[in-house]
Amino acid sequence: MSANRPFVVSPALTAIAIGYTNPAQTLIADRVLPRTPVAGEKFKWTEFPLAEGFTVPDSKVGRKGRVALVEFSGEEKTESTDDYGFGDLIPNSDIKAAAAARQQGLSNYDPENHAAAWLTNLLMLAREVRVAAVVQNPANYANARVQALAGGAKFSDYANSDPIGVLMGMLDSTLVFRANRIVMGQIVWSKVRSHPKLVNAVKGNLTNEGVITRQQLADLLEIKEVIVGEGYVNTAQKGQAANIQRVWGNAIAAHYIDAQVMPEQGGVTWGFSAQFGTRIAGSIADSDVGLEGGREIRVGERLKEMVVAKDVGALLTGVV
Repeated sequence: MSANRPFVVSPALTAIAIGYTNPAQTLIADRVLPRTPVAGEKFKWTEFPLAEGFTVPDSKVGRKGRVALVEFSGEEKTESTDDYGFGDLIPNSDIKAAAAARQQGLSNYDPENHAAAWLTNLLMLAREVRVAAVVQNPANYANARVQALAGGAKFSDYANSDPIGVLMGMLDSTLVFRANRIVMGQIVWSKVRSHPKLVNAVKGNLTNEGVITRQQLADLLEIKEVIVGEGYVNTAQKGQAANIQRVWGNAIAAHYIDAQVMPEQGGVTWGFSAQFGTRIAGSIADSDVGLEGGREIRVGERLKEMVVAKDVGALLTGVV
């Protein structure tokens, strides 16, 4: 690391930043839009015209004729990752007091490590909010693959709704690549998992009562997985009373996701998260903090959440 770089990465703090995670069932962003490494902050990917893969020219060849020549085109696009991060100022007096307490065996609290862990948690929550916004935005799907439920069609109407038919139709509506997972929030899942028609189908027409598991629904729909987001976020402005809301709202999304797709190599996937480098953490001296100065603990990462194949996704809104 060069001496003139103002932000020195600390191996100890970086280890905490990389290792700190919320419970897997709470935050789902990394499963919904998998992280894909890219070679730099700027990266390129190619989009191929939809028609070229399905347009078949005349393949018949005369005895001395020439075979039909086919030319494929592609539009090269350039993207760049965005920088995301948070910082926390800690006075040196706090750091010294905590160190003295640890030395005396009175505490194991380290304000720098504590700050790195909490900042990482906030960074992950910020990503969850971004990914939820991408997934639940109808503009990220082809118009024909966005459906709004109303009246008796809503899954909360157990007597009249048809969740099996709607979900199967949704999964089959994606272009060529059938969706291999569905994503929803806990608000929707709480109603879906106890829907009598789903319970009946899973339990072999033996009962309409009880609940089903995510894996049972995945098996019924013949998909890879059902992903449920349970996270909360405070939507109030700074200084206002807290307004804690679910990150994931009243929608179900279906996607074909291939986590092995690389931007430079091609492939088909509804979306991915381009990531340059790994999450980092470190500290910067700040002489303006308190009487004795202090340190700014900073955690960050470089990411770009992208939707690259709208036609292999579908969105259901107003589900309950």
